[in-house]
Amino acid sequence: MAAALSMEEVAKHNTKEDCWVVLYGKAYDLTKFAKVHPGGAKLITDAAGMDATAIFDPIHPKDIMDKLLKPSLTMGVVDVATIKPEHVAKAPEAHKPAPKKKKAVTEEGEEEIEEFKKPPLNAMLNTFDFESVAREVMEPQAWGYYSSGGDDEITLRDNHMAFQRITMRPRILVNVRDIDMTTQILGVPASLPLYFTATALAKLAHQDGEVAIVKAAKKAGVPYMLPTLSSYTLDEMLAARTPDQQVFSQLYVNPERSRSEEYVKKLEEAGVQALFVTVDAPQLGRREKDMRNKFTQQGSDVQGDDEDEGAVDRSQGATRAISSYIDPGLNWEDVPWLKSITKMKVLLKGVQCAEDAVMAFKAGLEGCVLSNHGGRQLDTCRPGIEVLPEVMEALKEAGATKESFAVFIDGGVRRGGDIFKAVALGAQAVGVGRPVLYSLASYGMNGIVRMVHMLQDELQMVMRLSGTPNIPSITEKHVIITNLADHIVPLPTDFLTQRTYQGLEPAAKL
Repeated sequence: MAAALSMEEVAKHNTKEDCWVVLYGKAYDLTKFAKVHPGGAKLITDAAGMDATAIFDPIHPKDIMDKLLKPSLTMGVVDVATIKPEHVAKAPEAHKPAPKKKKAVTEEGEEEIEEFKKPPLNAMLNTFDFESVAREVMEPQAWGYYSSGGDDEITLRDNHMAFQRITMRPRILVNVRDIDMTTQILGVPASLPLYFTATALAKLAHQDGEVAIVKAAKKAGVPYMLPTLSSYTLDEMLAARTPDQQVFSQLYVNPERSRSEEYVKKLEEAGVQALFVTVDAPQLGRREKDMRNKFTQQGSDVQGDDEDEGAVDRSQGATRAISSYIDPGLNWEDVPWLKSITKMKVLLKGVQCAEDAVMAFKAGLEGCVLSNHGGRQLDTCRPGIEVLPEVMEALKEAGATKESFAVFIDGGVRRGGDIFKAVALGAQAVGVGRPVLYSLASYGMNGIVRMVHMLQDELQMVMRLSGTPNIPSITEKHVIITNLADHIVPLPTDFLTQRTYQGLEPAAKL
């Protein structure tokens, strides 16, 4: 039973070294959590000893602290009658919305600033168009969080470029009058071999967040993998489903295993079909675009904090450790436990080599996702599509079949042709993340549906021109992968990516 607290008691814990924050009527000790908060410590420590619900609510779900924190860090329930106006934290000016503007050149050659005018939805012709619009309409901090990759962002870019190292090998004089793109993803019907993969904090893109993604997934006929770190609560996401809609879920394993067990039980009781356990994030990667943007948003006054060695948590060997809510000790010996706590299909998300895929198969799991976390973790690791051929070959040697062990990939999928290539090399389906967020940010739920329809149109064209009337007819004989792994093949300039991608800014320009 949580202790009853007055706001006067909470207000005493108002420093970086002793930081209590009230959220939805409960007081939490966030002293340690603040140091590893993905949004930066200052956002939390500025609200020390205060009620931060108004700042917290637009992005986070009501139950996120119960998902992440140890029960001992819930300090008690606050008597709402004791909360006075001076106890309520207010959002800093730097985080309040500002009108988006861009540079334009007049006929006289003079430069002027004008507000960005969003093009109509029907003007979007490919996924890169959505990304261009999203960059203009999103808040800088949200854009930095979504678009950033690890370190030099080499893997982030190569995730897409790798598909261009695979060339097509079409067959002719095949009856392709009727094209059937439908398939099954872990037994769930899908309009094409694609699912929406889990991405954190969708409210940063649009107020409707994950609720809109759930509805768009139904309308587009594809499964959605519900994220652990969502902006809406699990109950709110599940309630957005239609009665016949099937979803998957992603899981970050909490060091407090009872937290994960409770969450998994709730998923199973709600009829969730499969559990994807993220295994590539025992520590956050360095996403410098995101970090740099948070620095400018927070202001230069945080420099003083940096000089105080005592204020930096080095207990995990790096300030970006996230072991407070994602267990870095998770290992193969925990797989029997994962299988024991649910009857759902259990898969590993974040496999990056053949050996681990084979170990997952031998451990009795249902499948894996070849993923590098969207290029946000270890830079210069390989794209999922590049890892796919070695994984399929190793699994075949180990006795696995496509029916007994499902393989998926995510990262860099931007075209219908990318989906075709992944299926040809053995993937049951592909996951898309950023395209969902960017289309959501640009045009809400309707934007996501149009994005999927564009990929369907592209895939239909590729299947028809390749001589493959249905998904089972797509095989490795329809593609050539000679150059996939060598990374030295010269390529034409990819103008869409080049014009859309926002490079890292050096500190001197800030």
